[in-house]
Amino acid sequence: MATYRIGIGTEFKLGGGVGIGTDTAPSGLGDLKVKGTYKVTDLDVTGVSTFTRYAGFAADNIPINVDRTLTGEHQTTGDIVVGLNSTFIVSTGATVTVGTVESVSIGTHFSPPTGGVEDRPEVPVEGTVRFNKDLNALEFYNGVDWRQFTVNGASTRAVVGGGYDNPVLYSDLEYFSISSGGHAVSFGDMSSDGGGRNGGSMSSSTRGVFATGYGPSPGSEGHNVIDYITIASTGDAINFGDASGKGYTGNGCSSSTRGVFNLGYIHPGPNYNNTLDYIEIATIGNALDFGDLTAIGGWNACAASPTRGIFGGFYPRNNGVIDVIRFASKGNAVEFGTLFANYGQGACSNSVRAIFAGGTHYPGPGYHIGIQSIIMASDGTVHDFGETYDSNYTYSSQGVASQTRGCLVAGWTGTGGVGPSVEVNTIQEIDFNSGGRATHFGDISKAKAALKGVSDCHGGLGGY
Repeated sequence: MATYRIGIGTEFKLGGGVGIGTDTAPSGLGDLKVKGTYKVTDLDVTGVSTFTRYAGFAADNIPINVDRTLTGEHQTTGDIVVGLNSTFIVSTGATVTVGTVESVSIGTHFSPPTGGVEDRPEVPVEGTVRFNKDLNALEFYNGVDWRQFTVNGASTRAVVGGGYDNPVLYSDLEYFSISSGGHAVSFGDMSSDGGGRNGGSMSSSTRGVFATGYGPSPGSEGHNVIDYITIASTGDAINFGDASGKGYTGNGCSSSTRGVFNLGYIHPGPNYNNTLDYIEIATIGNALDFGDLTAIGGWNACAASPTRGIFGGFYPRNNGVIDVIRFASKGNAVEFGTLFANYGQGACSNSVRAIFAGGTHYPGPGYHIGIQSIIMASDGTVHDFGETYDSNYTYSSQGVASQTRGCLVAGWTGTGGVGPSVEVNTIQEIDFNSGGRATHFGDISKAKAALKGVSDCHGGLGGY
């Protein structure tokens, strides 16, 4: 290879390829090959370039107006700006270290790592971002578990179903928009064994899950069936798996990925129990043991923050106890606080506040018309938040929520907080920011109580 010596200030031009630190020059007009590490204060390449290592850029801005590929270790202290119709590729196994740069601007698109739930890294680094193809959502690892990013303008679709108007049991599903209000319309049906009343319901941003319940016919025992739906697509529910027992009068809650539910009353025994089951919402299969509640009973309500599940009010333990679990850590629940009413409340939550509404003081006196509020990251102190619609009590309704609005669907009600009770089809609205008296939001197609419900907005639990 020829050697060229250039004086300071002179212009260096070659008509062929140039090799620096290499055995031979590359072929092709204008080709440049550098072996080793080089440092510059600016770089402007007009053709396609591939870097196996570069370091020490001091330029305020490094424009990428052509195609460039990085395959080794790379460092820069300036902005990396990718222009329109250009690509900047970091190959598998390559690393890029950006020094004190405040931002990276991309003119076309950025593609994070992509894969399904089973493709997640075994030992993820906190802050890792990827696109989950199974969930059709962008997710990140917060150091404990995977969370989905919240998307502004989500559909806020709620799906409710099951329940009964004594003695008739229902398996139909209906949906409505939490953000816009109005009446519910038909969605589909639960499976033949998945209808009835008083089971657990859980959801991610894409999938709703309904577990256990009383049915499929009046006078029958509970069942262990778990159904699921894709919330964005109307249609009948599909079998998900089985719970650990045939239970009813339990309830459930979920993080963005994991659902936890209690069985309530089990046939043929041991009758009321404190068992907790859990599922991974994205993974079809049978439920597994999570731990135990402190309370033995059913007819409870549930709410959730991104990290905590709240189980409140149990029969026959009639002291309004609230239990709390951490979704990421399987184990037994601990007591968290005490509700004003004993059991039978409707509950929902956004990512911060849980509300429990209505319920009964059984064995007396009477029913409860109040709405109670709990900040879930706190010590479980319960505060008065308002009253149910038209000062009528609500008993065994189903709660669904967005980040700003909670809805209580159907249930039993009675005038002025006293009996007799009747099933209703009313949807009540509660503002998480202001509280106060609930207002009429819309109606479902038929009067019923003890139904189940999920939503894709999931109370804002998809992310932060």
